[in-house]
Amino acid sequence: MKNFTSGLAVTGLCAAVLTAGWAHAAPAHDTHQLLEQEKQGTQVYKAFFPNLATARKAAISFHDKLLQSDYAGGYLVLELTAADMDRLRGFGFRFEQAVDFIRQRDQFLTQMQIALASRGAKVGPAGAGKNAGTPSTSSAAATTSEAGSVQSIPSFTCYETVEETAAQVQSFVATKPTLAQVVVAGSSWAKTQGQGGYDVQVLKLTNSAVAGTKPKLFVNAAIHAREYATSPLVLEFARWLVNGHGVDADATWILDHHEVHLMLHTNPDGRKYAESGLSWRKNTNNNFCANTNTRGIDLNRNFSFSWNSTAGQGSSGAQCDLTYRGPSAGSEPETQAIQSYVRSLWADRRGPNPTDAAPADTSGIHLDVHSYSQLVLWPWGTTATPAPNGTALQTLGRKFAFFNGYTPQQSIGLYPTDGTSDGVSYGELGVAAYTIELGTSFFESCTNFTNTIKPGNLPALIYAAKVVRTPYITPGGPDITGLALAGTASTTGVLAGTSVAVTASATDTRFNNSNGTEPTQAVAGAEYTVDTPPWDAAATPVALAAADGAFNATTEALAGSINTAGLAPGKHIVYVRARDAGGTWGAVSAVFVNVVTALPNPVAQFSASCSNLSCNFNAAASTGASSYSWNFGDGSVGAGVSTTRTYATAGSYVVTMTASNGTTSASQTQTVTPTAPPALTTVAEVENNGTRARAQLISPNPALVNGVIASSSDQDYYRINLLPGKTLVATLTPNSTSNYNLYLYNAAGNLLSSSTLGTGVVDTASTTNSTATTSSVYARVIRSSGGTGSTNGRYTLRLQQ
Repeated sequence: MKNFTSGLAVTGLCAAVLTAGWAHAAPAHDTHQLLEQEKQGTQVYKAFFPNLATARKAAISFHDKLLQSDYAGGYLVLELTAADMDRLRGFGFRFEQAVDFIRQRDQFLTQMQIALASRGAKVGPAGAGKNAGTPSTSSAAATTSEAGSVQSIPSFTCYETVEETAAQVQSFVATKPTLAQVVVAGSSWAKTQGQGGYDVQVLKLTNSAVAGTKPKLFVNAAIHAREYATSPLVLEFARWLVNGHGVDADATWILDHHEVHLMLHTNPDGRKYAESGLSWRKNTNNNFCANTNTRGIDLNRNFSFSWNSTAGQGSSGAQCDLTYRGPSAGSEPETQAIQSYVRSLWADRRGPNPTDAAPADTSGIHLDVHSYSQLVLWPWGTTATPAPNGTALQTLGRKFAFFNGYTPQQSIGLYPTDGTSDGVSYGELGVAAYTIELGTSFFESCTNFTNTIKPGNLPALIYAAKVVRTPYITPGGPDITGLALAGTASTTGVLAGTSVAVTASATDTRFNNSNGTEPTQAVAGAEYTVDTPPWDAAATPVALAAADGAFNATTEALAGSINTAGLAPGKHIVYVRARDAGGTWGAVSAVFVNVVTALPNPVAQFSASCSNLSCNFNAAASTGASSYSWNFGDGSVGAGVSTTRTYATAGSYVVTMTASNGTTSASQTQTVTPTAPPALTTVAEVENNGTRARAQLISPNPALVNGVIASSSDQDYYRINLLPGKTLVATLTPNSTSNYNLYLYNAAGNLLSSSTLGTGVVDTASTTNSTATTSSVYARVIRSSGGTGSTNGRYTLRLQQ
């Protein structure tokens, strides 16, 4: 029985539960009893792994049993049977019962039961009220109960519920009908039984005003209900595309020339259970393991291709098991919805034999977004034998992993899996297919989602949308970064006929090489086209030059100019790409050039902020300017839209910024008052501070701690009393030969922030106390690699709030 998902901010969630409504509690059953079932499991263990590679494979094979991961601490928290433990011992694992984890879980579940009892409510089935279901014609059909209307998930307000997701989708359709369309791919199990339930919807995004056959990206999310971050991430991708069309050049050309299909809630019935805090994985088919919190079918073991093909290793035939594959291949309506939709998108380009490769020019990508384990996975998962397109799949997988920092690997774990979602796309049709395992928790905190999950994975999704035309070819070529046009050519504009300088960088090195090394080549050339994409036969490419005069390195600075003569007034897309020495063109990046008939007069406006003697200045609020000059009031000057000045002494200084468009200029003046910094107090580490309970209190502000990693197993904890409204900035400087990692935790032991950079690299982590009371923050320093002892294990930790 699955009991508890990792990463829950137990204290905060319990407090929120007591005051939150329960419109999203689990359908069809008394939630109190389901929560009580979750408290019965005590077979929860810390499984200490022999090495990180084995841990990653265990996270794949025992994903349904995984509750928490602490890779830095050397263990996974798993709910295991005796047989499971025997299997893992064969791979070098050792175990101890996770007493603290069980205690926190039970406290959390009890608080949820109290909240339910205090409301005196027993929730009804999903969609059972007057607004039943979420058909494509409804903007936000609600799951109803005595609790009332749709609300965000308690303590996870950054995550949209099923209904809120549907409402956002309908908003896209209403406001951008030429870009967004809803397609009903099928029905959930509850809906097929007349028990409420939902349509399984797909948000189709493309510019319908641009005709032609377009390559297709398909992304599905939340096939496992409790994986909170998956659907909101994909919804953020949809927002980036829809809101960026006409504003961001890349979002514009992607929607003009490609199609993006997003199944945001693949398992909506199960998601409703999970939204009440239940650790729900499967769909809600009550014909199997009826009336329990492990009822239903694991949809990601139910797909027709390779269903039940690994002699019971890759899925279970036991109805109450969390990897129960179902009574037959493709038995579930949710599975059928994906399979039929995928088959409608792409033709079959792979032969019938396991060794038959799809042609290299096969178009399309399928991404199945899961959590958690920080992995990028590709076929096969049924066998350790590489897929026939394995080399190309690996190249794109390592590219995705470059953006999110996850481990790229074939999806085989310690044991195989079968009946998974990539079977229909890659196994049947030959389309490039990947599973991305987000983050470190099923119930990922909003802080981690905002600060880590979204910024790391949104670029990976964007890259997939860029290379979907030829995913087995394009990722091997160079990427374009730092693309820019001179002056205001991309913003307020440039006069027609003006020559505009274009600069960029082309690099063939953006791969994650944490699991093998991807071959790279020198950049051999680059080009741009205007308005017509470079793959179109009508395009007229213009060569860009290597800034140093020769294409001979894996990363090259590019330079060139665009002649705007003949371009009509308005925005024009400039497409830029580069090729490597093997002749492979990489992904396209784009920028707008805005041609105008007259330049507006500039308006000067800037902001200033000082921290001690250092002041930051930013003129981004100015308009109509192509250059900025600064007089800092102390005899020094500067240039650029943003700049920094560190004054020699405290005092008041009159700062003047002048904005110019090359013809006319405007100025603004402000007074800044830098102050002398507080004295930095040096503090020596005091052993034994190897646990949170023994953390050394650091009270001076700011403080510089001189610490030592005494041995390979040593770790150091420091406690800081963070004042209300203040932000703690922790800066860890290791010695030049060592890689030490930095983590910040709250008093409950929940991770607030972290930094895990390389050898000799400074790590910085921060957290803000947004409450009205002082809170305890714990800084943890731990060795990843490198020196130990009084000479080779030294580091400094700067703490300032």
